Amino acid sequence: MRKITAFLTASLLTASVAWADQPGADWISKDQAEAALKAAGYTEITKIEADDGHWEGEGTKQDGMKYEFHVDPHSGKITKDEMDH
Repeated sequence: MRKITAFLTASLLTASVAWADQPGADWISKDQAEAALKAAGYTEITKIEADDGHWEGEGTKQDGMKYEFHVDPHSGKITKDEMDH
């Protein structure tokens, strides 16, 4: 029974890694997304990753508050810019 449980656990962990989002070949780079965010007033980007078809993350703006953001992976436009609660 322990071998079956260990096998199933390992299988689930491997599958979850395989499902992680990756930037598309036609996406702007992470550096380009960060440049767009800095132009919009972000002073620090603390997290940025590919998720659900866009760049997503968290950062701090000039007001010192933390925000969550989404960046369109093709245009670089910020599509979500909300204070992190």
